[in-house]
Amino acid sequence: MRIGVEEEFHVLEVESGLLAPRAEAVLEHLPKRTFTTELHQSTVESNSGVHASLDDLYADLTETRRRLDKAAASSGLAVMAAGTAPLAPAVSAHPTADARYLHMAEEYRKIADEQLICGAQVHVDVPDRDTAVRAMCVVSPWLPVLLALSASSPFWQGADTGYASWRTLVWQRWPTAGPAGCFSGAAEYDAAVEDFVRAGVISDPGMIYYDVRPSSHLRTLELRVCDACPRAETVVLIAGLFRALVTEARERLRTRGEPGCTGRHEWLRGATWRAARSGLEGALVDPETHREAPAPQVLRKLLVRLRPALEDHGDWDTVRSLARSALAEGSAARRMRRTAQDEDLLACVDMLIAETRGERALGLRDTTRPSAVGGSRSSVLRRALPEAIGR
Repeated sequence: MRIGVEEEFHVLEVESGLLAPRAEAVLEHLPKRTFTTELHQSTVESNSGVHASLDDLYADLTETRRRLDKAAASSGLAVMAAGTAPLAPAVSAHPTADARYLHMAEEYRKIADEQLICGAQVHVDVPDRDTAVRAMCVVSPWLPVLLALSASSPFWQGADTGYASWRTLVWQRWPTAGPAGCFSGAAEYDAAVEDFVRAGVISDPGMIYYDVRPSSHLRTLELRVCDACPRAETVVLIAGLFRALVTEARERLRTRGEPGCTGRHEWLRGATWRAARSGLEGALVDPETHREAPAPQVLRKLLVRLRPALEDHGDWDTVRSLARSALAEGSAARRMRRTAQDEDLLACVDMLIAETRGERALGLRDTTRPSAVGGSRSSVLRRALPEAIGR
């Protein structure tokens, strides 16, 4: 099962740290097949290639970020991967001059105006659309854990929101955002989407913003719940976990024939809120018990559940080591708050720009490049990272 990633980046003025509506100035230096526009001119999107291994995905993401950083710098700008820009203004008056985006700006008004947020989406191969739709129900209960791993948006309009992922709260104002619910197959799902379009709630199927959805143009299941991640390593960790969740879901569907779900996902919206509120630094909702539990405990349970699927893809050592590092170092939201407290929000922006371009003391780049350590990469990574999760 192959994977691909879409990443969104804020375009910033270097000196002020403020959003800059100059995406076109950055994109004119980059290939259109990899980089594109978004709703606002202060955002650019990258699209990775399709990969079988996490190593190849990581190499792709880091090279893409390097090229994007170079293109931005040539225009006196910077790019930053995070759910929100800490110093973003209240609204943007700069929608991209595209008919679809201009319609969204006019129809949804303040929701669209304040769409100054960035996410990371992961695509995983599925054999057909029916499988994608039925797998949504199986993977959905664990998606808040992936959100907690990605949380990188505690600040909004220069103030601390009290949330690890304020982007989630902004995002959920769209009429089709949030948990997907369960459908018997592609026909039922597509009929529900068509109902939204006929009712005038959305203009096209691409505006289905569920936390997970079958792609409208690819044979993939797409994860959409996560904040953009300053560190590429976090994206790789989430991609590995999501691929394993889809692999496990497909196996359950093959052997049991049914998702084994009651279809009652009301609790899941609360679980998503809990992950957005606390990130990795507080409690999550355990998907099996529906009770509050420490984030490390829930993540450990997920790793145990997914170990067979992770091992099948050769991802176990890398994912386990990256998960240990994530718990030891905390979420991006925690790093952002610490930097803002020790210095200020502009220093926080500087940190995020640096992490986006790969500047950190220890990361996947240093310890897992195949050309550097060959077959021993996983053992090297294990020795370098703290023991936060057991075997």
